Amino acid sequence: MTDHSNAIGTLMARETAQAPDRCAQQLARNADLMREAGARLRKLAPPFAATLARGSSDHAAAFAKVLLETRAGIPTLSHAPSIGSLYGATSAHFRDVPLIAISQSGRSPDLIAAARDAKRQGALLIAIVNDAEAPLAQLADICIPIHAGPETSVAATKSFIATLVALTHLVTEWSGDKALLDALPAIGPTLQDALAADWTGAVPLFKDARAMLVLGRGLTLPIAGEAALKLKETSRVHAEAFSIAEVAHGPMTLIGEGDPVLAFGPVDVAREGLHDRLADFRARGAKVIAAGLDEDMAGATLALPGVATDHPVLAAIAQVQSFYGLANALALARGLDPDQPPHLAKVTRTL
Repeated sequence: MTDHSNAIGTLMARETAQAPDRCAQQLARNADLMREAGARLRKLAPPFAATLARGSSDHAAAFAKVLLETRAGIPTLSHAPSIGSLYGATSAHFRDVPLIAISQSGRSPDLIAAARDAKRQGALLIAIVNDAEAPLAQLADICIPIHAGPETSVAATKSFIATLVALTHLVTEWSGDKALLDALPAIGPTLQDALAADWTGAVPLFKDARAMLVLGRGLTLPIAGEAALKLKETSRVHAEAFSIAEVAHGPMTLIGEGDPVLAFGPVDVAREGLHDRLADFRARGAKVIAAGLDEDMAGATLALPGVATDHPVLAAIAQVQSFYGLANALALARGLDPDQPPHLAKVTRTL
């Protein structure tokens, strides 16, 4: 695979371009670890699982929830860090329950405190981290490094993509999903194709936006959440993510003539109703920019290029790879530096 990173100006773009190779390497480096973790979790047979994360990592946690509930049949809840870090009130029901703590740095004080409180109640702590020497990693019963390499830009990109791949790998081994196990080796070429897919045609439609909706459903709803966060961080657009189904329960009233809508269309059963929903927005005069299956894009103002994969998990991860190129270009078009959003730091220290 080709490394495009030296040809691209911003740190965000260079680091985004590293994701395909890093993820392909991750699969090979983590193969034995994931098989052992999957076997351990199957033997544990927990009644539920939980995630622990903030920011971009919390969108990765939402992706893990969809995977666990649809592939492994494991109900999954989001454990708010403050329950453990501030209240010290992690439930005793967490005994022998996997708590998947996700943190690129592994150094956020609230996550560490919450993880300790969960371990006090007997939780099995699984840390998904980029730094295997970080305090959160050292605390874990199972540490899964994402092998993304150093990430300098404040806006997480390759670490987010690598986290999605690591979570997919873990759930695949845990659930024994053969179709997904067979599809995973294609992640490197799939992401490389997604990197090459040019979404910057949407920049003129978004350049002057002050607010917008970002839509997804199923596997792409967490992708929409991450996209909305990045649009806030790097372009100062008040972007809000909603389910393609949920948006009809009120938020649609916000959209009128000329308002932008970005949709991440799923390619599995969650695409039900997408075509009609996009048509509804177009009828209101909205600028609808969408990615997904061709048959769902008829109502879009601009259909974004996709990649040649029919596996819904890989398709969702590929969409965020393509989106980061758009986010970088949009920030630059608005005269902003996507590497240094104001008032933000690489490691957010909250308790």
